[in-house]
Amino acid sequence: MKISLGPLQYCWGKQKVNTFYEQVAQSNIPLVYLGETVCSRRRQLKFADYLALAQMLRESGKQVVLSTLALLEAPSEYTELQKHVDNGEFMIEANDMGAVQAAKERNLPFVCGPTVNNYNFATLKKLQQWGMQRFVMPIELSKEWLTHVIEAEKPTPFEVEVFGHGYLPLAHSARCFTARQQGLQKDDCQIVCLANPKGLLAQTMDDQPLLRLNGIQTQSASLIDLSSEVEQMKLMGVDYFRVSPNSLQSIEIAEQILSQPTTDKTLACNGYWHQGAGFEQMSNP
Repeated sequence: MKISLGPLQYCWGKQKVNTFYEQVAQSNIPLVYLGETVCSRRRQLKFADYLALAQMLRESGKQVVLSTLALLEAPSEYTELQKHVDNGEFMIEANDMGAVQAAKERNLPFVCGPTVNNYNFATLKKLQQWGMQRFVMPIELSKEWLTHVIEAEKPTPFEVEVFGHGYLPLAHSARCFTARQQGLQKDDCQIVCLANPKGLLAQTMDDQPLLRLNGIQTQSASLIDLSSEVEQMKLMGVDYFRVSPNSLQSIEIAEQILSQPTTDKTLACNGYWHQGAGFEQMSNP
């Protein structure tokens, strides 16, 4: 099993993004996803900028995948999606079925991201016939579910990746809750996400962490940490353990995760993996 670094889900300034990926290039992480997956209004980096970063990372020895939006809302966004699919150099991570269809029409290989609803082996097998090389398990599914998928056909006809560390992408909406919290319309949001580089924490009335608002995306308040499951994943046949970056420190976490459990567990969750409520911190049965 290897480590992958998922696409950056947050809105960072261009210089910070460049600095982050320059450090990724010097790391031991073999597989890197990059691209805007949340909101097309985040225009700090253009497609050409992401392509240049991808080329730089490839030159440093990384396998690079270009990630696409999880929610397409306008024809202009589909046009941008086609640029990704037609880039001619890198595989894409399809985060919605529109991207799957675009890759299928061109007979191009692709990765299915965690926001595509893959809930059974028959669906995965059909996607594999259309060109899917690897899929990232939807975050709400469990170790038991994944075991059944991996055991359904040997050898497994596609690679398997698990979202193992980071804030979970729970939902995407046509509305922007971050802009609304600031009293702004989505069409004139002033890119307020820049002020919240790890999203905006929402709490209950008794000050308990509830959710994390990230533009049109809703995330878990706590990060998932499945680092204690690494050995079990290896035995199951998982190919990649994904770290979803939320700071520059995510690079170090990704490098260490296969050799030792990672971080403070006080705000970590793993409930979905154990067929429980997602926000729970559960022990192995």
